[in-house]
Amino acid sequence: MRTLLRSWLSGSLSTNPQYSISPAPLNKGEGISVAMDVVKRSLLIPLTVLLLSACNSTNSNKPSAPAASTSCRTVEHGMGQTCVPPNPKRVVVLSNLDNVLALGVKPVGAVTLDNGKFIDYLANQTQGIENVGTYSQPNLEKILLLKPDLILGTTWDGKEVYDKLSRIAPTVFVQTDDNRLWKTWLKKEAEALGKTPEAEKLLQNYEQRVQTFRKSMGDRRPQISVVNFWQNNVRIYMKQSFSGLILQDVGLPRPPAQNKDKLWERMSLELIPQMDGDAIFLLLGDHNESNLTQFKQHPLWSQLKPVKENKVYEVDNYIWVAGWGMIGANHVLDDLFQHLVEQKKQ
Repeated sequence: MRTLLRSWLSGSLSTNPQYSISPAPLNKGEGISVAMDVVKRSLLIPLTVLLLSACNSTNSNKPSAPAASTSCRTVEHGMGQTCVPPNPKRVVVLSNLDNVLALGVKPVGAVTLDNGKFIDYLANQTQGIENVGTYSQPNLEKILLLKPDLILGTTWDGKEVYDKLSRIAPTVFVQTDDNRLWKTWLKKEAEALGKTPEAEKLLQNYEQRVQTFRKSMGDRRPQISVVNFWQNNVRIYMKQSFSGLILQDVGLPRPPAQNKDKLWERMSLELIPQMDGDAIFLLLGDHNESNLTQFKQHPLWSQLKPVKENKVYEVDNYIWVAGWGMIGANHVLDDLFQHLVEQKKQ
C-alpha cells in the first residue's frame, strides 16, 4: 500500500493500465495452473482499479461534475471550488477540529499535536477519532485508508498538501489569512459539512454570552494583560490574537503596551513593566518552570499592579492562544466570567 501510494502521488502510476496474457501451448497440468493464475489476475484487476478510483481527484479550481448517481454541493473556499456530499459521513480534519466538534460532527480522523495527542481541552470529545498524523505532517496513507468523503483544512496547511489530499476525497481549505474572521471560518466549515443552521445557533449563543458578560461588568472596564510563558520564551499577546479578539468583543481594554494590531511580542526581564494592567491572565502550558520562576522572582514583577492586588489568573495556554474555534471561545468566556464577574460578587 505504501509503495502504491508513493507511485500514485508522484504521478508514475497509470490510471488506465493495459492487461494482456499471451497464449502458449499447455499440457493438462499446466492448463489448470495457468487457469488459476488467470482467475487470480481477473480478481486483482478490478481491485486495483477500485483503489485507483478512490484516489481520483474530485477537486479543482473549478466545480467538480457530480457523479451520475449522486448529488453534491459546490463550496467556494480558499483553494477554489469543490463539490462536496450533501451530508458528509466520513470526515477527516486537518485544522479547526474545535469547530467541527462544536457543530456536532465527530470526524473519523484528525491530526494531532506533535506529541501525538489531541489538544487537551478537546480530549474528552476525541474518543474514537483516528490519529492521522500531526499538524506539521499529516499521514496521507492513513487518510486514504479511512476512505473519507470530505477532508477539511485551512490555507495554513498549504497548497502542496491540498493538491495531494484533493486526489483522495473532496477537500475544502478555509481561507485563514485574516485572524479577525475566525467566526467566518466556522460558517465556511459548517457550509462544507451541511451544518449552517448549527453554526448560526453557535454564533447566536456566543453573542448572547458576550452581552451577558458586558452587563455583568457594569461600568467596570479593567485593562487586561495577556502574558504567555511558552517553553523558552515569554510573550505578551495583543489585539489580533485569539484571546485579544474575544477581549475586544466583550469590551475590555488592553494596557497601552498591548493595545496594538498584531499577534504578540517577545518579552525579556527588563520589559516586565509592559505586562502591567488591572489584571493579568497568565497563559501556561508546556512552559519552562525555571523561566516562569525567574520572572516571578524579579523585583519588577512584584511592582506590577495585578501582582500587588492578587489579580494574576492562570489559564490554559492552548485555549487562549490556539483555540480559534467556538469551543475555545466559550472557554475563554468561562475564564473571564470566573475571574472578573464571579470573584467580584464574592
